[in-house]
Amino acid sequence: MDHLSAVSPATIARLRATVAAGLPGYLDDLERLVAIDSGSYTKDGVDAMGRWAADALRELGASVEVRPDATLGDTVVATFLGSGRGRVLVIAHLDTVFDPGTAAARPFRIEADRAYGPGVCDMKAGVLAGLHALRALRATAPGDASAAGEAAAGGDGPAAAALPWLPLARLTFVANPDEEIGSPVSTPIIRSLAAGHDVALVLESARANGDIVSARKGNLSVRLVVHGRAAHAGVEPEKGRSAILEAAHKTIALQALNGRWPGVTCNVGVLRGGTRPNVVPDEAVLEVDLRSPTRDSLVAAEAAIREIAAATIVPDVTCDVVEAGRHWPMERLPETAELVAAAAAIAGALGFDLHDAATGGASDANTTAGEGLPSLDGLGPIGGLDHSPDEYIEVESIADRTALLAGLLLAIGGDQRRNDFPQLSQIA
Repeated sequence: MDHLSAVSPATIARLRATVAAGLPGYLDDLERLVAIDSGSYTKDGVDAMGRWAADALRELGASVEVRPDATLGDTVVATFLGSGRGRVLVIAHLDTVFDPGTAAARPFRIEADRAYGPGVCDMKAGVLAGLHALRALRATAPGDASAAGEAAAGGDGPAAAALPWLPLARLTFVANPDEEIGSPVSTPIIRSLAAGHDVALVLESARANGDIVSARKGNLSVRLVVHGRAAHAGVEPEKGRSAILEAAHKTIALQALNGRWPGVTCNVGVLRGGTRPNVVPDEAVLEVDLRSPTRDSLVAAEAAIREIAAATIVPDVTCDVVEAGRHWPMERLPETAELVAAAAAIAGALGFDLHDAATGGASDANTTAGEGLPSLDGLGPIGGLDHSPDEYIEVESIADRTALLAGLLLAIGGDQRRNDFPQLSQIA
C-alpha cells in the first residue's frame, strides 16, 4: 500500500445517493438471504448463499471460481481486474450459527428502523454491503467507464476483462463458507491469496456504537487430554491415578495465566472425565481458550500452557496437548492506522464521526493480519446482539456504511472520479 488518496466530498455524496437509491433492492436481497438457513454445517444452505453471491459477482464483471468441499460449504473466490492501483482482498462470510428451521421460526422483519432475522448482522448484511459498494462504484464512474464495465460483466475464468470503473489493479472477493467455526476450509485459501494483495477489508458489521475494528485478539483453542490409571475407588484406590485430580491442578494453573501478560486471557471452559463415582478416573479432558492482543504474548502464553501440561502433580500421569484451532492476533499496524484515517475522513464527509476499536473476538481479519497484510474490519452496517434471537441491523446505517466502503476502495485506488477534486492530497 503506497499511499491513500483523499476522496472528494462530491464523489462521496454521489456514492451515498446511489446506495440510498438502491436501498429497497438491498433490503429485498437481505430478506431473501436471511430466509436461507446457512448454519456452518448446513452445506445445502451455505452453498445456496454461495451460488447467489457468485451470480451477483459475475454480474459485476468478476471471474468467479468455486472451490468445493465435500462436507462444509464451497468457497467462492471472485477476481476483478481494474484500471487503478492497489490490490484489495475483501472477505465476507456466508455461514451463520443457527440450526435448520431457524429462518422459518424467526423470519426477516423490520421494526423501528431495525432489521431482524438469523444472520442478518453476522453477516448477511455485510455480504450485501460489499456487493452494493461495488455497484455504486460502477454506477458513479464516468459514462464511458461505466458502459465498458457493463459490457464486460459476467466473465468466468482467469481471462476476465479489466473493468474501467474499478479504481484498483485487482480486487478479490472471498465468500467464506465456514467463518463461524474457525474457517477450517477457507483459511488456507485466504492465506494463499493474502500474499498477492496490499490491503484486506473484512465486512463484519460495525460495532453497536458504530466503531470499526482495527485490532482483534488472537486465540488458541487446545485440548489437554490427561491419562491416569483406573482402579476400584473403594477396594484398592491406591492402585489408581486420578486423571481428574491432575486436571483440577492444571485448571488452577491455567487460570492463573490470566493477566500474566497484558490483555491475555486463559479460560478452561470445559472439564470432563471419569465414568462412575466408584472408579478412579483414567482420563480427563480440558478444553482451553487462550486469547492475546499480540503475537509475542500469544506465543509466550502457549509455551506456558505446554509447560503446565508437561508438569504433573499426580504420579505416573501423562498429558497430551491437541491444538483445535488458532488465529494469530490482528495487530494495529502503522498501515492500518492509515486505513483508519482514510475511513474517518470519508465518514466526516458523510456527516458522522468514525472511531476504531480493538475487540477480543476473532475473524478472518486475524488470518490476513497474521500474514502481514494491513487489515481493517467492521466495515458492514451497524448491528448487534449477534448469535442471539434479537440479532439486528440498523437500517439507517446501511447507506452510510456502504458508501464508506466504496469511498475507502476509491481512497486505496486513488481514483478521483475524474476532475471533481483537483487538489489531490495525501492522508498519512
